[in-house]
Amino acid sequence: MKGKSIYVEAGGGFHNVSVDEAEAQKPGEGEILVRLHANSLNFHDYAVVKGLWAASEKRIPMADGAGEVIEVGANVTEFEVGDNVVSTFFPSWLNGEPLVDGFATVPGDGVDGYAREYVTAKAESFTKSPKGWSHIEASTLTTAALTAWRALFDFNPLKSGDTVLLEGTGGVSIFALQFAKMAGAKVIATSSSEQKLKRLKELGADHVINYKEEPKWGHLARELNDGRGVDHVVDIGGAETLDQALNAVRVGGQISLIGILSGQTCEINIVKSFVKQARLQGVLVGSRVQQQDMIKAIEVNQIKPIIDKVFPLEEIVQAFEYQETNQHFGKICLEF
Repeated sequence: MKGKSIYVEAGGGFHNVSVDEAEAQKPGEGEILVRLHANSLNFHDYAVVKGLWAASEKRIPMADGAGEVIEVGANVTEFEVGDNVVSTFFPSWLNGEPLVDGFATVPGDGVDGYAREYVTAKAESFTKSPKGWSHIEASTLTTAALTAWRALFDFNPLKSGDTVLLEGTGGVSIFALQFAKMAGAKVIATSSSEQKLKRLKELGADHVINYKEEPKWGHLARELNDGRGVDHVVDIGGAETLDQALNAVRVGGQISLIGILSGQTCEINIVKSFVKQARLQGVLVGSRVQQQDMIKAIEVNQIKPIIDKVFPLEEIVQAFEYQETNQHFGKICLEF
């Protein structure tokens, strides 16, 4: 049994992307065979395919994959044929403290990923999808949703009445908005687009800031929370946003560092950091158990992802080119 697969040559680059076929492998002990139906795009996937973080060998990209179990190997008890499943970002990080250093085990980066119709993997590489979710919807969970979940509920758990500051309208920020409102928090959200700011309000943001019109948006966010600062900042910008995040956060608050959209390195005002006594916490997705906990909360609260646009698998390059325009609001997905 063969299925379509996307390949990126070593070194990456959109011109080095091709479509081919791969043979489906029969599952061995502890493994499942999954007929994948959807991926969702993240900056990490973009960096691999574009060649910003070049793989050293030919690779099947995409960390986020969702589909249906079509065969189970010996001693698999968690899954049955017909179960809808979604991949995990760190297949070997099941629970507890982070153990994985880097991306060597991450599908679509250090190992082959899920831009293909069939994959055979250890059962622990997947969790069940939320009940009632389509494959496209489930594919949004692996990277973006779990990053937002862990940023808000792992290190310094969000409480009802807290205030969260979010940057932009990508997948992580939109999921963080939904999770924060689920928890009874107040949300301040930023964008440079008036149309996107309107949509953020419709999704429940209590205050919105146009960061182009308000270059010192961190100070404004602090004032919008009675001058005391915000409890949590989910920072996706990196180099150009961290200083404003420090301006916005309250004394003893947390800044979750999860993105590098404006660069990987910057100067940090150390005095401001320790005067604020703020936690600067790096967040790189999460464990399998955290993904399962998140899915339970999603089911109870009947949350659904915000999906901007869906492309066929063969149009993966066009999907990433669309991502480059920064027009999207929520997730971009592939369907096959």
